Amino acid sequence: MKNLLEQNISKHISLEDDEMEEFCNLFQYKSIKKKSFLLRKDEVCKFEGFVVKGLFRVYHIDQDGVEQILYFAFENWWITDIDSFTNDKPSQLFIEAIEDSEVLLISKKDKEFAYVNLPKIEKLFRVMTQKTHVALQRRMIDNLSKTAEIRYLEFSEKYPQLIQRLSNLQIAAYLGITNVFLSNIRKKISLKK
Repeated sequence: MKNLLEQNISKHISLEDDEMEEFCNLFQYKSIKKKSFLLRKDEVCKFEGFVVKGLFRVYHIDQDGVEQILYFAFENWWITDIDSFTNDKPSQLFIEAIEDSEVLLISKKDKEFAYVNLPKIEKLFRVMTQKTHVALQRRMIDNLSKTAEIRYLEFSEKYPQLIQRLSNLQIAAYLGITNVFLSNIRKKISLKK
């Protein structure tokens, strides 16, 4: 289980074996059943998590009751509400398991401990934060400049493994469109083939 975490860390930074072991031992294992919440709106997020198995959706519900999915987190992805975690403020987000899932969680206290005692860890989180900012910036630009059909096609191409694991409603909420509009897009695409 921690082997996947070690592989993920090694993609970003190099750690000595003892550093890797010490850092990975700061994480706590948690099993989450399908449709259970890792975080609910108005709770303070007390963790950053690494998904070992399963699938989560991170979403917000707007004032009209419409669900807006920020992102999906599946195996080998990190998950948190960074605003709530960093600023100790109530979350505006829900983090819900779409499938039975397993995560490794690190607390703020243990993360700070790692920053002080394992200086390379600060670089790890800096690199990951930069990559997250790039991905969010690209998603914002795509949402502003690309049609829903193009966004759907690119999502399908980039995450083919997710298409089978997600409902049409979840994909539509991620793309910012209605389920009916997504069905129309899929019909249009199938007619082109």
